[in-house]
Amino acid sequence: MLRSLALVLALLFTGMIAARAEDTAQQAFEKDAQAAIKELASSLKSSLMAAMNEGGPAEAVSVCHLIAPTLAAEISKKYGLEIRRTSLKVRNPANEADAWETDVLQRFETRLASGEAIQKLTFKEKVDSESGSQWRMMKAIPTDKVCLSCHGKKIAEPVQARIDTHYPDDMATGFKLGDIRGAFTVSRDIIE
Repeated sequence: MLRSLALVLALLFTGMIAARAEDTAQQAFEKDAQAAIKELASSLKSSLMAAMNEGGPAEAVSVCHLIAPTLAAEISKKYGLEIRRTSLKVRNPANEADAWETDVLQRFETRLASGEAIQKLTFKEKVDSESGSQWRMMKAIPTDKVCLSCHGKKIAEPVQARIDTHYPDDMATGFKLGDIRGAFTVSRDIIE
């Protein structure tokens, strides 16, 4: 009887330790994901604004094409996770949303339509799949005024020509101020 009780207590204690470790890992992921999103958003905005000041919106297209993937890779490595951008209407096919991201983006659209502020549109969860478990987080990217010169309804010919050169299958136009342009998407594998 005492042996059984000791076994039960040991199992409970082990389960409590495992749950606490998972909570700690989740909190670390959330902290790192938020920092990575903030850093990528800030770095991209700075690079885009510098390009716009130097060569206008057409030059900003080149920043998205050449600099954004490098920034994402550097920040991913820095925080030990994967960060990228996606959308329901992608410009770069490499940024196409997977099923989980598509679902979250659609939920963001519903939440925005219900009156929730776009700045509060975030979602995070643990995702289990055949390839393993991951922590995942997404944060909506609002369409600001500066975005419209490349992603709006009226795009100047030189900008459109640059978009066509880099992204012949572009779908990322027709946005208006305040739309969800896309989202930052972050993931980290859970090593068990």
